[in-house]
Parts: sequence; structure tokens; C-alpha cells
Amino acid sequence: MKKNAPGLILASLLLLSAAAAAQGPAENYVISPAASKIKVDGLLDEEAWKKATVIKLPYEWMPGDNAPAPVETECLVTFDRSGFYIAFRCFDPKPEEIRAHLMDRDATDTLIQDDHISVIIDAFNDERRGFQFRVNPLGVQADANFSEMEGYEDFSWDAIWGLAGKIADWGYAIEMAIPFNQLRFPRTAEKQTWGFSAERSWPRSVRHRIESHRRDRNRACLLCQFNKLSGFEGISPGRNLEFDPTLTASRTDALDMAGFPSGGLEQGQVQAEPGITAKWGLTPNLILNATANPDFSQVEADVAQLDVNKRFALYYPEKRPFFLEGGDFFLTPIQAVFTRTVADPLWGTKLTGKAGRSALGFFAAQDRINNLIFPSNQGSDSTSLDQDITGGVLRYRHDVGKGSTLGLLYTGRAGGGYANHVGGADGFFRLSQSTSILFQYLHSETEYPGGVALDFGQKTGLFGGDALQAGVTHTSRNWWVLGSYSDAGRGFRADYGFLPRVDVRTFDGEVHRLFWGDGKSWFTRLRFWLRGYHTGDHSGRMTDSRLALGGSYQGPLQSQVQAVGRLNREFYNGVTYDVSDFLLGLALKPAGGMSFGLDSILAKAIDYNNNRPAETLQIGPWMELGLGTHVNLTVYHSLERLESSGLRTYTANLSQVRLIYNFNVRSFVRAIVQYRDVDRVPERYIFPVDPHSKGVFTQFLFSYKINPQTVLFLGYSDNSLGLQGIDITRTDCTFFFKIGYALVL
Repeated sequence: MKKNAPGLILASLLLLSAAAAAQGPAENYVISPAASKIKVDGLLDEEAWKKATVIKLPYEWMPGDNAPAPVETECLVTFDRSGFYIAFRCFDPKPEEIRAHLMDRDATDTLIQDDHISVIIDAFNDERRGFQFRVNPLGVQADANFSEMEGYEDFSWDAIWGLAGKIADWGYAIEMAIPFNQLRFPRTAEKQTWGFSAERSWPRSVRHRIESHRRDRNRACLLCQFNKLSGFEGISPGRNLEFDPTLTASRTDALDMAGFPSGGLEQGQVQAEPGITAKWGLTPNLILNATANPDFSQVEADVAQLDVNKRFALYYPEKRPFFLEGGDFFLTPIQAVFTRTVADPLWGTKLTGKAGRSALGFFAAQDRINNLIFPSNQGSDSTSLDQDITGGVLRYRHDVGKGSTLGLLYTGRAGGGYANHVGGADGFFRLSQSTSILFQYLHSETEYPGGVALDFGQKTGLFGGDALQAGVTHTSRNWWVLGSYSDAGRGFRADYGFLPRVDVRTFDGEVHRLFWGDGKSWFTRLRFWLRGYHTGDHSGRMTDSRLALGGSYQGPLQSQVQAVGRLNREFYNGVTYDVSDFLLGLALKPAGGMSFGLDSILAKAIDYNNNRPAETLQIGPWMELGLGTHVNLTVYHSLERLESSGLRTYTANLSQVRLIYNFNVRSFVRAIVQYRDVDRVPERYIFPVDPHSKGVFTQFLFSYKINPQTVLFLGYSDNSLGLQGIDITRTDCTFFFKIGYALVL
């Protein structure tokens, strides 16, 4: 009996998962082929729309709980052999209050402040993954993959699709044409049924979110509550072949830093890089990407972060299209895949997709730079080695029951006396409509070049390590309960991922209580929570602990307030410090295109540079303004002050201004300016420091996009540095150009 216990437990979990996911019949609509050709112009005057299937949006799920929708909305759907057509009629009692601004494609932080509509298409009808499309009244588009297991919206995914928007005296209309070759769905001659959700966002004093189906707050799954569209037949994704040739050219002029600040910039050479990326739909749901001399450039500057008095490596999100596409296939509880570790690849290839119940993700690349993080319990170091390495990632996931999965992951990199291999298994099991568990176990084997190991205090020769993550989540209408355990051994390394800390064991638990308004009261939602965690190293010593009590408020004018008090303890360099803090966050969206906020922290802290207790104040005000239809202005500032025994150690300021003028939905010009100023008190340091340092980064960009791959970018950026007694001096400047074209067959 005991020998079979693990098998019985697994079988029981699978049965529970299948039973939990079972549901009654979903609302079903029958879709029929278009009665005429459709011109995508936002007018909805064709015969096809007169005979299209009409789906009403009668439910407000936020802030109301399936309350009657405050405005009337119709969604119309039809199809032909080439694509899926969707239209909306969004009626408005006060059309002059419609919020609509021009912006770049996928500028979701700004788009969600506008009136807009969205649809999610579950083309496999397996309630695991969906394609999301959003549009505002001016025809600004955004698209994303949605993964149910991780609750992950990946707006880096791009499809090529047509749309138009029209504002009228009764509201606004949206018309969308989504080619079948941009979607993935089963290849079958029989009629297909797809999951489908239509939503309208109507932001006024509060943001009303209106849908075509009820949303049960006691059910943690979203796709399982969708409407169903049946009747798709005679459809095919075609050859699903796309070629994206690019030409990128740049020139960087730089100052010889040995003679800083004297001398001028030395003109650099023009570097022109032609490249091509090909995408081939091997099946309707299995996509092969390959690239030669790849263009992995990004034209968006990273959001600046203060790196003063930090123990661990900073995290910057991936923005390069090749790696972003299908990124959700590589998500696991432990972040063992983080593609920004690939810095300067010669080539890359990727395969992502799904066949039956099996999902597959694979990519490989040869990189000319080896980026490494050396983690520990107390901090992390990093370096970049000028050496060729070849590596890849293989991810396999199998659907179990109605809402559960089992998966495998392998990552590996090697070259020049270096190697890192990671492998393991993971699982996600839905025990009920509101409760799920997950786990992941990984083992790594690593070897560094001898000189690197000695320089950074790492083990020589081949060494190994293990990591484990396990957790349970209960999410219902009024309660969120989360518990987890994580463990990363001293020798564990995930060099294809982002894991800046090892030699840790953490127990973490949270309980949240939610209260909902009715859409007319003084609050939209109230949330109160209690959280506690304990982290220790593998010798049994406590290194971090926290007990936190917090609350948040959402209300009229889309106002948000969050306050958290935390009793924290942290072990560093042989001493346990009290690092308790208080956090306060405020945000307000009083009108269309206008939002303001403030994030602040008042805390006891550690002066890591000088090994002593300290106090810190951090304040981060921000604002975003839509100045008319065409102009968007974002301003952010961060102030950080550290002192100990009543004496100041440093004051750091970081400001960023982002100004965009949008000519139309396809083109804009953008200016970004980042200013960094750090003022230190040298006598407060145990080693020499510059009393005052300043830096300025600027970037100017002209962008023209016909679609995500047919693009033209012209840009300029520069960096400047100033020190005590030295004015800000430009240290480098770069001119860049990129043109790309999408050929879809």
C-alpha cells in the first residue's frame, strides 16, 4: 500500500482537477460565413454586418458584480475563408466624454486609460491560452497572448491585422479583420467551436468593465467562463509563411575616457547589419522562427533605476521581438529563463507551439558575449566575458485533465572552458474552482573558467546545486490565501535565467480579505492583508524575515491608495539589522489622458557600503498627461536619501521625461531624457568616493509602423557625465537607423 501511495495521490489530484474544472453549458452562439465582402473602414454598412451574429455585452463585472451594464454595447462576428471579422457598436449617452488618444501600438499603460474594447479568442477551446486584441476609438491597437496557468498577458506578441475606428454622435464603432494565418487553431474539416470573450472598458469617474458573459469571482480561471462560438468551417491558416528582412545601421562617436573630460568625440565607423528572420507555420499551431545575422535591437530606452546602495543585480525586462514572441511557453515558477542574458548573438532559432495536449518551446542561439551573475545569500556579482558560447532552452508541457499541467525544462550554455546545464520538472494542479498548487524542481551543473572562478570567489571544477519552488493558492470573491516554500542551494546556477540569490530557504504566507463596492458607493474595492515570511541560509541562520500588514483602497476618479507597515529583519555581514519600513502609494486618474501618482518609503535600512544601520527616505512622484489627442507627456522622479546617526551619507535623484507627438496611429516622434545626480559625503565612507556625480541620457526617435514588422526608425542618443568640479560632458553619441519589411505568404 505504501509503495503505491505517490501514484494514488497523483491520481487523486488529477481526478480532483478534472472535477473542479467541470462546468455547466456555456452560452453558445452560432457564427455563419459573411454574406458579403467587408471593407474595414469602421462604418459597418455592409450586408455582412446586417446578417452577422450579434453578441450583447450585458454584464458589468467591475466595479459591479455582474450588475446590469451602464451602457449598451453590441459585438458582431462573422468570417470568411481568409479571416475572422469582429465589430463593435459602443453606444454612449455622452459621446463628448469619450476618452481617445493617439499613441504607439501596444502602449497599454496609456491605452487602458482610454475608452476601448477587447476580445480574447480561445481558438483551441481548451481553456488554457488565448489571443487578445484591444482597440481604442481612434483605431490604436494592442495584441497579446494570455496564458491561463500563469495568469500572464504577453503584449510583446504581435499579429498583423486590420482595424478601423469611428467616433459618432451616438458613440463609436470598431471594425477588425484578423487573418486566420495570424492565429493558431486545430486543423480539421469539421466545424469548430472557439471560446470567445468580448469586453468594453468605459472609464469615467470609475473604470466600468463590461463583458459578454458573467464572471464569477469565486472561480480563479478566466477562459473557463467564456462564451462559445460554434460554426467555423472551411477555414485554414494558409501557408503561414513570413519573411522579415531588416537593415540596421548605426554609428557611435565616443570620448577617450583616459583623457576625460578634455578632448572631443572620436568619430566611429558606420556599422550596417542586414538580417532576415523567417517564420513558418509548420502546422496551424507550431511555429518555427529562424534568423540569420539577427536584428535583436531595441529602440526603447530601459527605464532608469537607482543602483546606489544595492546588494543584488538589477532586473531589466526583455524588449527584443525575437525573444518576446512565444515568451509564455518558457514561463515556470522559478525564473530559469531570462533571455536578456543573450547579449550579441550570431544566429538564433525558435520553435513554439502546441500539438494536442502537448506544448513545446525551444530556442537556441550562438552568443559572442557571455553574461554571468554570481549569486550568493548576501549579494551578487556579475561580469561579461568576451567569448563565444552556444546554448539553448527546451521546454515541454503536457495538459492533464481539464485545468492542470506537467512540464519539463532544460537550459544549457557552453564554450571556452565554461558550461551551465539546468534541468527539472514542474506541475500545476487545479484542485477546485478557486484552489491550485504548483511545484518546480531543478538541478544545475556548472563549471567556470579557472581565472573567472578565482576572481569571483567561485568553486573551481564542476559543481552542482538544486532549487525547489512549491506553493498553494486559493482565490475566491472575498479571500486570497497564498502559501509557498522555495529553496535554492549554494551551488545552484541558472545562467539562462535571472536568479541573483542562492543559499536560501523561504517560507512565505499571505491572507487577503476583499470588500467590493456596488459601483455607486464611496469605494470600488477595499483590500486588507497580512503577510509573513522567513528566509534562512542552508546553515540554519535567519537572513531575512517580514511581518506585514497592509490595506488598499480603490474609489471614484479611479483613485487608489495603498499603505503597508512591515516589521523586517535582515542579516548582513555578520550582523542582524532591524529594517522595518512603511510604504505609501497614491494614484489618481481624474480625467481622460491625465493621471498622477506618488510612491514613497520611510524605512530603517542598512548602509551596505559602510556596514552600519541607517535610515532611508524614498519618494517617487509621477504623472502622465495626454495633451490633446496627439501629445503624451510622462514625468517620473525618484529621490533617495540615506543617513545614519542623524548624519547624511548620500542623496540620489533620478528624473525621466518622456514626450511623444503622435502624427497618427502609425507614426510618432519621441524624446526621452534621463538625469541622474548623486551627492555623497566622502567622510561618511570607509573608502574613497566621488563627492558628486551627474549623468544625462537622451534619446530621440522617429517611428513609422505599417505593421509590427514593416517599420522605419530614425534615432539619436547620447550619454553625458559630470563629476565634482567637472561640468557635464558628453561621453558618446549614437545615430541609428532601421528599416524592416514583413512579407506574408
